Amino acid sequence: MDNVTADKSKLDKTAKVNNLGTIRVADEVVSIIAGLAATEIDGVAGMSGGLVGGIAERLGRKNLSKGVKVEVGEREAAVDLYLIVKYGVRIPDIALSVQENVKKAIETMTGLDAVEVNVHVQGVGFPPEEEKEETVRVR
Repeated sequence: MDNVTADKSKLDKTAKVNNLGTIRVADEVVSIIAGLAATEIDGVAGMSGGLVGGIAERLGRKNLSKGVKVEVGEREAAVDLYLIVKYGVRIPDIALSVQENVKKAIETMTGLDAVEVNVHVQGVGFPPEEEKEETVRVR
């Protein structure tokens, strides 16, 4: 086994090797790209991050990869998105738009092939209620 082959086998599975060196895309980068691409779609109220994501946001940190789970391989990526959709939208249409936008964003920005984009709808977001002025019955 020559040195070049030995060096290539030591690289982690997310590295791309060319004659200039290696290119690695971190899982967190793919998560952020997927999360931002998902929230660009009209009808997505937000991402569902669970308990840990909520605590981080209350501490003042914006978690751009909230509600996103990725598996990144050598040439491919698989993504699971946990969404909250706006009330009144057609969920299958929103989910399809999210899948297409996330796939396009990952493939364009990273060069990885997005083999799976799974959408899990975790809740429905309602518009904030407007505060009504109380009517005074007696003056």
